Amino acid sequence: MGLFNFTKKPAAAAEDDFSLEPVLPQDIYEASTLELKDVLAPSALRITPREMDLGEKIARTFFVISYPRYLSDSWFSPVVNLDKVFDISIFVHPIDTAAILKKFQKKVAEVQSQIHEREAKGMVRDPKLDAAYENLEALRDQLQQAQEKLFDVGLYLSVYAADKEELDKIESEIKSLLEAQMIFLKPALFQQEQGYKSVLPVATDILEVHSKLNTSPLSTMFPFVSFDLTEDRGILYGINRHNSSLVLFDRFSMENYNSVLFAKSGAGKSYTVKLEILRSLMFDTEVIVIDPEREYEYMANATGGRYFNISLSSEHHINPFDLPPVMPDESPADVLRSNIIALVGLFRIMLGGLTPEEDSLIDRAITETYALKDITGASDFTGVAPPLMTDFEMVLAGMEGSDSLVQRLTKYTRGTWAGFINRPTNVDINKKFIVFSVRDMEDDLKPVAMYIITNFIWTAVRRRLQKRLLVVDEAWWMMKSEDTASFLYSIAKRGRKYYLGLATITQDVDDFLKSPYGIPMLTNSSIQILLKQSPTSIDRVQQTFNLTDEEKYLLLESEVGEGIFFAGVKHVAIKIIASYTEDQIITSDPSQLLSIKRAREEHETSR
Repeated sequence: MGLFNFTKKPAAAAEDDFSLEPVLPQDIYEASTLELKDVLAPSALRITPREMDLGEKIARTFFVISYPRYLSDSWFSPVVNLDKVFDISIFVHPIDTAAILKKFQKKVAEVQSQIHEREAKGMVRDPKLDAAYENLEALRDQLQQAQEKLFDVGLYLSVYAADKEELDKIESEIKSLLEAQMIFLKPALFQQEQGYKSVLPVATDILEVHSKLNTSPLSTMFPFVSFDLTEDRGILYGINRHNSSLVLFDRFSMENYNSVLFAKSGAGKSYTVKLEILRSLMFDTEVIVIDPEREYEYMANATGGRYFNISLSSEHHINPFDLPPVMPDESPADVLRSNIIALVGLFRIMLGGLTPEEDSLIDRAITETYALKDITGASDFTGVAPPLMTDFEMVLAGMEGSDSLVQRLTKYTRGTWAGFINRPTNVDINKKFIVFSVRDMEDDLKPVAMYIITNFIWTAVRRRLQKRLLVVDEAWWMMKSEDTASFLYSIAKRGRKYYLGLATITQDVDDFLKSPYGIPMLTNSSIQILLKQSPTSIDRVQQTFNLTDEEKYLLLESEVGEGIFFAGVKHVAIKIIASYTEDQIITSDPSQLLSIKRAREEHETSR
């Protein structure tokens, strides 16, 4: 974006000593010095009546010649936020109030005389004359009472492009934006050099094309109206691509703390989330990640966190029958009932769906299994050892009509998958950064594993109030099943009560939005981040997020780590930027990872 210059008219006009003459290489050689102006100036330039050829770029300068009767607030905003390369200068020259009041008196008398003359001739009243008289009188009163001041205002704009065709297109776009508001500009014909100098950051108004504006309309010309998401607290998400301001934001300042991130493979979605995690850890936020691709292991080790690899042969186990603590504002019956409902959802996934009769049997069997351990809604079960899957199988086997269910359950209690969930929990998450990896889990069991892990995390979250962020990478795995999607949605809705933010990440937009809980998850997420999208899904994304065509093409043409950041009703184009040290910790680029590994091995060898 360009540079804005503001100046008052000097008592005596300064000499124009700024030269656009190119400095020839032989001149530099003969002088034996290289000054800053030699570096900044183009190697050659050509001035034509309509533009200036600056070598690699062509510049064209415009000035505003006419304004409407009224200027609305932020009328300048569409121009300032235009995603083009241009410079703007606004020169404000105060006019002596005493001198202008004498001219006003004469002008008011002239208008009043014309009105009386028309009345004497019996002519119909002229609304334009009446409006002019009223405006002049009102402004004269405001000037006399020092409520307003008058200024000579020059608004100049230089646009840059690679060729004339692009330059004409930008000119047409800017003119359309302004003329729609009855504001007209013209190119500085045969004055391109003077216009270009007037826009340079040297505070010299050489063009001197002015319009008289009083204080109120002048205030609407305030140029610093770029869309931004800069707060006085929070973490740095990236750089605003429109004006290079910082996108500083605190998700825990919103009405809920949830976010969604959509991007195609390789667009930088995991990189973006890792960067947020790394910076959130510095602000006393505990972070828990469900990692389907083992991307967060190195980061967990580098930051002193804990990494759990959940698989059939893993030494880490989670018992789904674990119960959360009963909080002071809760009753044991409500806590137990909620956990039983969650377990019924788990068995629907494990057993490939349930009929209404089987659903009822499972519900009753879970209740009786807990009762075997003296866990009921009427008792205080804090500290009581929960049952295991084999206990549940034994209770279920004793019920009439449960043969099919018991047979399907066998693989989880005595079969290949027994080691996964038929053991007591031995996972401790008392660190600031925890990662659960399910990469080595069989695909058929991944939804089951993610459901159990999420439920375990939810149980742990309720034990102690602490600012936390739960990251579910490749969330489409959970959105494929209605039960897992429903459970994830319940966390999104209830997380705020426990100071928990839920961040869901996915590359499969269609699978996410096809779920009946897809759109509700979006509406319950105060932050949405869209990075580069594939052509096959962009129309669905555009419709879902009400994107303009310009924003649609921005997402299609974005580079890695670029996209749109939504926070509430605001959104900006963003570029994710990390420091060198952060990049070394969070990168997922195979070539970078290989280089880091080799450098580490060489360092160890040299020691």
